[in-house]
Amino acid sequence: MTKLYKRYNLLIQLVILVITYIFIINQVFWKQDLPALLKALEDDLSSSKFLWMFAIIMFLMVLNWMIEAWKWQNLIRKVEQVSLPQSVLAVLTGVTISSFTPNRIGEYFGRAFILKKASHVEGILITIIGSMSQLLVTLITGSIALLIFLPVFMPDAEFIRGYLYYAFVFLVLLLDTILLGLFFNVSFLSTWKEKILQNGLSRIRKYFRVFTMYSNRDLCVLMGLSFARYIVFSTQYLLLLRALGVNIPFYYAYLLISLIYLIMAIIPTIALTELGIRGSVAIYIFSFYFAPMMAVSADLNLGILAASVLLWFINLGIPAIVGSVFLFRLQFFRNIEP
Repeated sequence: MTKLYKRYNLLIQLVILVITYIFIINQVFWKQDLPALLKALEDDLSSSKFLWMFAIIMFLMVLNWMIEAWKWQNLIRKVEQVSLPQSVLAVLTGVTISSFTPNRIGEYFGRAFILKKASHVEGILITIIGSMSQLLVTLITGSIALLIFLPVFMPDAEFIRGYLYYAFVFLVLLLDTILLGLFFNVSFLSTWKEKILQNGLSRIRKYFRVFTMYSNRDLCVLMGLSFARYIVFSTQYLLLLRALGVNIPFYYAYLLISLIYLIMAIIPTIALTELGIRGSVAIYIFSFYFAPMMAVSADLNLGILAASVLLWFINLGIPAIVGSVFLFRLQFFRNIEP
């Protein structure tokens, strides 16, 4: 049986490896035609300004995933002690598996299967807690950006006038407060497990104890790290835009970038279409800033699209390729857990 498990492990690892590389090649080099984008922006890419900014962006990419690794290490230590290098390995393999799955749900499994002793199910649930914090930061930051965006960029809209807008502000802030309240009381999932999981799923009820392991202090630290990551990859986006000739003030850039991330978080995406959607959304949102100045041009749109593609490749493509090296450390099958 052990030999059979090893064969199954190897087969799954090879399948994931092949699918990952096919996806990245299709997404970047065929579908988005990255070489053509780079050729069109050859002058920008060869400038010393771009090279300096690119070096900073690559440093921020490392910082981005180090923060995420530290975040996961702090979370998973409740069930298994994991070193920071092991956490980095888990995060990168999670990126690899998530690269071709809807809304990157493969990330939960990629990390959990790196664990040697703790339950895989607990590992998945704990990873979900970490993802919830990152999503919450995106939703709250994006919703606040939306409240600012509407009166600034759509002042003549009927919706903005009168009490309707104030009601909308109240509703958005109320929803943000409710989401924060639910997150800091995540232990309610453990309390409701009897109602949530009926007879057929009673076997996994015990794993819901993970939702009671974290104090409010733990969750505050988690939110702080998630917000730090958000600032890092938002800054990467801004630097890429600037490096590719999309000149926009910092304030408006962060505002519109937050709105783009909000839209991408709300829209369910399949990995094969995510990059195309991201580029289209970015061009549309940034047009609100440039259109009133009659500054929208093919070169500007090309710079926005190239920044979106490059950001995806830097933050997800490169880590997915690096993570693929560690795929063969994943254990999809091991001794059956009690």
